[in-house]
Formats: sequence, C-alpha cells, structure tokens
Amino acid sequence: MKKALYFDCTSGISGDMSVAALLDLGTDKKMLLDTLASLNLSGYKIKISEVEKSGIHACDFDVILDKKHENHDHDMNYLHGHNWDHLPNHEHNTHAHHHEHCCLSDILSILENSHMTVGAKNMACKIFQILAQGEALAHHVPKEQVHFHEVGAVDSIVDIAAFAICMDFLGYKEVFLPVLKEGTGTIRCQHGILPIPVPATSNIVCSHKLPLSILPVQGELVTPTGAAIAAAITTSFTLPEIFQINKIGIGAGKRDYAVPGILRIMEIQYS
Repeated sequence: MKKALYFDCTSGISGDMSVAALLDLGTDKKMLLDTLASLNLSGYKIKISEVEKSGIHACDFDVILDKKHENHDHDMNYLHGHNWDHLPNHEHNTHAHHHEHCCLSDILSILENSHMTVGAKNMACKIFQILAQGEALAHHVPKEQVHFHEVGAVDSIVDIAAFAICMDFLGYKEVFLPVLKEGTGTIRCQHGILPIPVPATSNIVCSHKLPLSILPVQGELVTPTGAAIAAAITTSFTLPEIFQINKIGIGAGKRDYAVPGILRIMEIQYS
C-alpha cells in the first residue's frame, strides 16, 4: 500500500492555510519554530493556535507582522472595501513600506543560510522560483528583477519556508491535488485593485496547467503563494479510484468569505 497526501482545496489555498494543515497533520511544532528562527528575519512573531472556522476545528498558523512590515493581507475592509480613509496616509500605498529583502536573490540567500535541511531548502526555492516567475510575467520583467511586496514580504518568506520544512519533515513523495477552487470579483494589492484570480495566480495556473474551478463566491481563495505551492508539489491531478483516509489535517484561513475558509490535507493509502 502506498501513502500520499490529498490536498482538498475546496475553499482555495494559501501559504498559511497549508502550513497550518501540515501542523495539524503531525509536523513537530518545536522543530518548525526552531528552524524558522534560523532564517534570521526580524519584524514578526508566530502564533500557532486552535480555532473554529464554520463550526470546524482547525489549526491556525499566524505570522504576526510589526507595523513596519504590516501588509493588511487579512484586513477585509482594506482588501475588498472601497473606502481607504480609515488607513493612515503612509499605508495607502504599500510601496511606502521598506522591506529589507525584496528580490529573489536575497530570498534564496536567506533560505540557503538557514538551518533548513537540503530537501526543505530545495522545495522552498522551487516555490519561490515559481512565484517570482508568475509575478515577472505579470509585470513583463525578468524574475530576477521582481522587487515588490508579494514576493518580498516577511510573511511570504516565513510561510513558504515553513511549508517546505513541514513537507520535508512529513516526508510524503506523492501529492494529489484534483482542483483549485477560486472566487470572483476584485482585490486590492500593491498595484491597485485587480481582478480575481490576480495576474500572478493566473500566470502560475497557466504555466503549470493547474486545474481551476471558479466558485460563485466574492473573494480571492487562491493566493499567488497558494498557487505556487500547488504547482511545486503536485504529482497528480487525478485521485486514485479507491483509497483510504488515514488522517486529516485542517488549516484555517484568515479571510472570511462565503466558504468554510479551511484547507484539508489528508494522508491517504491506496494500492
């Protein structure tokens, strides 16, 4: 019997949801936090907790940024509202925030100099290469010249490194991901208000032939980081015809949309 992971992306996928689900599946929390500390990044703290989403018990992995690095990624009014007057003037444009590490080479260097295993480093680098390529296509620049918030943010670095550490720890080689469920409408980001799926996500889905389904839900369910993770780890889009579910990890999302806001990752067994 073979063992593999099944990513159920019925409510979409993001970096923090993926990490939380793998923690719930059995990743060693202390090992993860100790390894993340070796990234030598400042401006954040991590909170791992148990929460309830749509009545379902889930794990929450929260990268809490200080004011200097805050990106309002979980602020629903900022992301989907039409009135930004409640924000301080310097936060109307995320270009105003200074991020020490905002290009691909800087990020790869941070990963390389950490205490992550070779396998975890390789996976994290692969995810960042995919993410940077998706952003580069959106802006028509080489991926080495991508210098903006979505790739450079501290929380993206921590989320992707944490995901790679968890996957390496758990050791699964096969990953089934049948479909990515995405929402509709628009979302505010660094470059203004963009249609969903945002250009970087669309480019990753296109480049890696990821199966996509659009739900009648207002909101971004698949983030660029989530799409990059899916592209990096999926070994098959078709589930085995018959399988057993051995255990289930449930990761909570931060945004509140008309879907449960969870990512389920299941260990399955099949012949």
